[in-house]
Amino acid sequence: ANCICCGSPYNLGTTPTPFSRENFVPLNQHSNDELLALRQQVQSRYNSLKSEGLQLDLTRGKPSSAQLDLSNGLDGILQANYMAGAVDTRNYGSPLGIAEARALGAELLGVPADQVLAGGNASLTLMFFAVMLQNNIGCRGSDSAWNRRAAAKVICPVPGYDRHFTICETLGVDMVTVPMTDSGPDMDAVESLVKTDPDVVGLWCVPKYSNPTGCTYSDETVDRIAALGKTADPSFRVFWDNAYAEHHIATPGETLASIYDACLRHGTEDSVWQFASTSKMTFAGAGISWAASSPGNLATFKKFVNAAIIGFDHVNQLRHVKMFPNLETLREHMEKHRQLIAPKFEAVLRQLDEDLDADYGEWTRPAGGYFISFDAQPGLAQRIVDLASEVGVKLTPAGATFPYGKDPQNQNIRLAPSLPPLEEVQKAAQVFTLCVQLATLEQKLAS
Repeated sequence: ANCICCGSPYNLGTTPTPFSRENFVPLNQHSNDELLALRQQVQSRYNSLKSEGLQLDLTRGKPSSAQLDLSNGLDGILQANYMAGAVDTRNYGSPLGIAEARALGAELLGVPADQVLAGGNASLTLMFFAVMLQNNIGCRGSDSAWNRRAAAKVICPVPGYDRHFTICETLGVDMVTVPMTDSGPDMDAVESLVKTDPDVVGLWCVPKYSNPTGCTYSDETVDRIAALGKTADPSFRVFWDNAYAEHHIATPGETLASIYDACLRHGTEDSVWQFASTSKMTFAGAGISWAASSPGNLATFKKFVNAAIIGFDHVNQLRHVKMFPNLETLREHMEKHRQLIAPKFEAVLRQLDEDLDADYGEWTRPAGGYFISFDAQPGLAQRIVDLASEVGVKLTPAGATFPYGKDPQNQNIRLAPSLPPLEEVQKAAQVFTLCVQLATLEQKLAS
């Protein structure tokens, strides 16, 4: 089978065993009586699950304990040597982060080190600061502040990342959606909005292994995004959240064109903010993060952030660069993550393939990242989530992948297989497909 997202053959680096269709419940060419019988069978299996007392969770893309254990070497790695060159990391100072951490971020993001800020455990914090700066203060003085407009708008590809939407909603920035395609955001729609609506001042991107579809932006898409700064309002900013830059599931992993190089070609360096972190590489709650942009943007950002934070955790930054002195060592570490997480994705995808077909929905086959995006038949996402909840399986809330939690088609569900043990992932996947079958049969019979 080919990836619905990118069209390429699906391969997790292992040889899949043949699928069993023993429990497959097809809908095509069935009479109403046959559909009733199918629903009774599925309902009976569903009812039996209620007695099992399940407590399974596929809600968020958290690393498992086994993944976190891969970074236990951070504990004690400094051996009481807190010096980063001439910098004592225990003290105040280095508002842009220690040089070694900025250099690692520069390798990861493909930018000069002097254009990188190294921060705390969450790139989300840096993104919030960046949007707040643009909205409340302005990137080039108060006249450029978004909140001086009647209705500043940021473009959000959907389905997308709920935390991005929460930032905009919290700061009072309006959101306008464009569809995700197999090569990234619908760039015709993006360019049209930028050209025709002067209040469009931003674009959210998860360019590699997108949340939740797993798509990696094509070279053409990257170039067209970099070119937006030539025609957009001067305060327009792309928020390039490269959260899954090294989070491969398949091997070899996919590659992403450099947005920095594309901006240099177009002369639009001011228009893009890049972000990344180690949140799903080391300790999710105790990693380091990075923000990168043009020298002018970074200088403004530094002044803004320093009003709230005298300095990020430089001791933790030093711990990380001791463990990962360069990008190559980080990639060796991420291969260990891949080996832990790939079987869980394979288990979910195998269950979807065994139990469902296009009559029930479509799903992506990601080559990396933390999610599988499932599109049920329109109108069924909330029902599926509710059915799963009733038997003890928590799913991401329906609508979470759209601004304001409102999926206009009520069909997208984000699956996150990374956290539970493999056997729990397998069980949760079985429950999920059964709930999809039941909800779809209910809808079919009602129509």
